[in-house]
Amino acid sequence: MELPELYQDKMKQLLGEGQYRLYLDSLSEEPQYGIRLNPLKLRKEEQKGVLSRLGLEKPEPVPWSGQAGYYYDGRKTPARHPYYYAGLYYLQEPSAMAPGAFLPVSAGDRVLDLCAAPGGKSTQLGVRLAGSGFLLSNDISASRAKGLLKNLELSGIGNSFVSSEPQERLAACFPEYFDKILVDAPCSGEGMFRRDPSMVRSWEERGPEAYRPVQEELLLAAGRMLKPGGMLLYSTCTFDERENEGAVEAFLKKMPDMEPVPLTPRWGMVQGLDGASLRFFPWLIRGEGHFLSLMRKKGSAGKENGKTGSAAAEANRMFLNSRREMAEFLEMVKAPLEERGFFWEREGQVYLLPCPPGQIRPLRFLRTGLFLGSCRKKRFEPSQALALYLKKEEFQNTADFSAQDERTVRYLKGETTEDGAGEDGWCLVCTDGFPLGFAKRSRGILKNKYCPGWRWQ
Repeated sequence: MELPELYQDKMKQLLGEGQYRLYLDSLSEEPQYGIRLNPLKLRKEEQKGVLSRLGLEKPEPVPWSGQAGYYYDGRKTPARHPYYYAGLYYLQEPSAMAPGAFLPVSAGDRVLDLCAAPGGKSTQLGVRLAGSGFLLSNDISASRAKGLLKNLELSGIGNSFVSSEPQERLAACFPEYFDKILVDAPCSGEGMFRRDPSMVRSWEERGPEAYRPVQEELLLAAGRMLKPGGMLLYSTCTFDERENEGAVEAFLKKMPDMEPVPLTPRWGMVQGLDGASLRFFPWLIRGEGHFLSLMRKKGSAGKENGKTGSAAAEANRMFLNSRREMAEFLEMVKAPLEERGFFWEREGQVYLLPCPPGQIRPLRFLRTGLFLGSCRKKRFEPSQALALYLKKEEFQNTADFSAQDERTVRYLKGETTEDGAGEDGWCLVCTDGFPLGFAKRSRGILKNKYCPGWRWQ
């Protein structure tokens, strides 16, 4: 790999001659690959079996992942397995698992992922919330936000909102609103040169200077949206001091009500130049280059996030009184959806919101809460998102195929399949007990209702 001379000079100055030689050696090594299992769908006792069926017999944990993260051989293809379509795991570069683990999320938190696509860190944050509070995942690119939405729905995260808005508009709608915020900022990507050599060309064309204004705007907007006492984690995948410690220093000067929270180096990480942040160097850890800085807004604010419970259940009973077709379908659902949020309908589409409908901000949402399905001509059609949110035991009528059964892949391709057992009507199609989507059973034939945009290619 040929590195720009200007970049080489900068890295020699940052690292010193000895560490710089180690860095150059690391560029010729194979990149690391990571898989993060989904505790929303997998009990701890099930995780080893799933890894074994993926051909990962003795996986080594990613120590900083915070939740069931493992290394795997890059020659394996876990994305070409039915379990991937069941949302049992997310494929994520090992160092990229750190931001979602180091942001101290608690039950009931309101969490914002400001630069969320493609969704790895958002799915990690959503899993940590475990159905409590809510997650707003935003990406200014509408096309990238669509991929983000799919990954959240695959993961079975129902208490999330997905938006595609500039940070200024979000800040105007959510002043001092969030308990925790992640800013995984766009950057020059120096830490990813080994994994994606094309980024060297991008560095030559743009360089760190192009990203500093964007990083500054994102941090300032995040600071305005953070509650007193709230925590903000800033991360990049670059080595550049201006984009890392320099960006944090400039932000703290402009927002004196923010203060750094020192992070302790572990597992081969090193302390940042400011004595509080963390740096990940690929010759010291098994992962790519990364930077983390945790900050806190001074002061304190009480939690306003009450349980939905009885208030939601009463509102939902009134909602269903006028939508008999949806009420009839929900009789097959054994999960207490009416206690987990508020039903809300927009243009025939019904959602389960983690907050009362009156609290929804006037934003361009790709998704508000969990999309349950559509009311059309006195019938209710459940959504793909609902299928991935449920567990097998939470639906009355199921069809369950082994991951090795050819009918599993045929279903994922959108084909009609045969199933001799079970009642006619809506059924939840599963693989080895893990839901994939819905079908309509009639006389042993499953009419496929799998989402066309998600099909096995």
